[in-house]
Amino acid sequence: MKLLVVGSGGREHAIIKKLNENPAVTEIFALPGNGGMAADATCVNIKATDIDGIVNFAVENAVDYAVVAPDDPLVLGCVDALNEKGIPCFGPKANAAIIEGSKVFSKDLMKKYGIPTARYETFNDLNAALAYLETAPVPTVIKADGLALGKGVVIAETRDEAKAAVVSMMQDKKFGKSGENIVIEEFLTGPEVSVLSFTDGNVVVPMVSSMDHKRAGDNDTGLNTGGMGTIAPNPYYTADIAAECMETIFLPTMNAMNAEGRTFQGCLYFGLMLTPDGPKVIEYNCRFGDPETQVVLPLLKSDLLTVMQAVTNGTLADCDVKFYDKNACCVVMASEGYPVSYEKGFEMTIPAETAPYVYVAGATLKDGKLLTNGGRVLGVTAVEDTLPAAIKTAYSRVSTVSFGNAFFRHDIGQRALRALEE
Repeated sequence: MKLLVVGSGGREHAIIKKLNENPAVTEIFALPGNGGMAADATCVNIKATDIDGIVNFAVENAVDYAVVAPDDPLVLGCVDALNEKGIPCFGPKANAAIIEGSKVFSKDLMKKYGIPTARYETFNDLNAALAYLETAPVPTVIKADGLALGKGVVIAETRDEAKAAVVSMMQDKKFGKSGENIVIEEFLTGPEVSVLSFTDGNVVVPMVSSMDHKRAGDNDTGLNTGGMGTIAPNPYYTADIAAECMETIFLPTMNAMNAEGRTFQGCLYFGLMLTPDGPKVIEYNCRFGDPETQVVLPLLKSDLLTVMQAVTNGTLADCDVKFYDKNACCVVMASEGYPVSYEKGFEMTIPAETAPYVYVAGATLKDGKLLTNGGRVLGVTAVEDTLPAAIKTAYSRVSTVSFGNAFFRHDIGQRALRALEE
């Protein structure tokens, strides 16, 4: 089988490595991919948002199955366009991808169908939003409605911070059209949990839960990032909480999307907060999370391609999706200065014995050398029987990888270890 994976980050590298485990796979094209994926896929320089280019390539190369991984092409209708040419895909159509593409839509969906989430108000007028903030409780959360590279959320500690965030989004157009509408919502407290799930619109099959580490520095200091590391499973996510989430959040969300004529088939990501009032939805994503995918997929015991095809065909109920009863840890190595500004072009050294456990996110191949080409450069993953062992092995592997300007957090998984001791 010839497969096509749209995307270029560590998430896509993790998906590609897992798909390669299926012996029926003869070739995987990564569009555009990156230099660090070259050993696992054929990289083709077509942007993930170039829908026409992706479709033309898929047709010309007789691709049998496509996986559309990032949010942008999903929201732009990449799956719809490929389906029109008879190419089956993993990923939601555009009318379902709106669950991530518009925070106003997702919040209104939750309100309409009684799915627990933070209280909120939506605004498309700057003055109305600023007037609301005069009396809104703080801290408060300001969210741009549309996609903003994972950076369209501000947790404002004071009213002044909140107003500045609103002006930045609505007046200064920091996120372009994505900030024309905004959500101002209640600040929730409690442990955060990420749950990726397979769904074909008939059933929801949650994957192993995970815990992301968003801040750039140790002890959750510094700026918010796309994610500096993950562990799985998340110790806060107990069997009882999982059962409650299935009943109050997962199934109601799937049913709500069906009721709206927006059947979701693909990976539906639930960003949850375990509040004193029970689990609540912080956000939905219409795709695999990054870097959550780098710890969740290595724990998948079942064949990924088989599961994905069951999602596409609406036969997920007949598919036995199993995970290893193990623990995983992923440590992200980034370029110094990320997430603001950083230098690129440093040569990377990844030993052969470490390479199978490395998911490359930002790299380019030049004259046979692998060079850094992004903020988050790569993730190093380990799977072990216990979380302490997984953390230890991951950091041991990190010590074998080198490139100029590298930095990483030294405390990935420590919060989870403390939770296990409670």
